[in-house]
Amino acid sequence: MGFPETFKALSDPVRRDILVMLKRGKMSAGEIGQHFNMTGATISYHLSQLKKAGLIFETKYKNYIYYEINVSVFEEVMLWFSQFNGGKQDEEKE
Repeated sequence: MGFPETFKALSDPVRRDILVMLKRGKMSAGEIGQHFNMTGATISYHLSQLKKAGLIFETKYKNYIYYEINVSVFEEVMLWFSQFNGGKQDEEKE
């Protein structure tokens, strides 16, 4: 996982919506697809982009593949973003 792949994956609103859905728990591609007016192939493409970026992972159970959010990647991104939350405010405190 690298930041370029992560930010590219996050740049698409459909993929962001999928991540919000997965925040509630794991879902199959079919369950995810029910929330969108697009083909299964398009949903599969979005899921593959999220998986490529490390934002989700899949687990197989019987004949289904379930997708879950990869929280550790979000933690890494948030840690990176947190270095910017001070700046001028920190300077004013000194």
